[in-house]
Amino acid sequence: MKVPALSESDINQQLDELPGWSLREGKLYREFRLGNFNRAWGFMSRVALLAEQMDHHPEWSNVYGTVEIYLTTHDAGGISTRDFELAGKINALN
Repeated sequence: MKVPALSESDINQQLDELPGWSLREGKLYREFRLGNFNRAWGFMSRVALLAEQMDHHPEWSNVYGTVEIYLTTHDAGGISTRDFELAGKINALN
């Protein structure tokens, strides 16, 4: 089932309720500084399990103890409720 993209005002309203996340390159973005590579890798593994359960996968990168995550819904052509749902679950891990 296709999920629609959110309007700019809906995105801004939901961002106000999502600590640490911002808009970057038209996507939800957050940087996590986890201290070392082992912690970053473990965090990414936990996020991967969540993403797989939701069938909604992040765009991300890892350098040593830093993980950058971008969320967008490609099928919707923008940010959807699925991105905010995954971002909230990611925040709960950290």
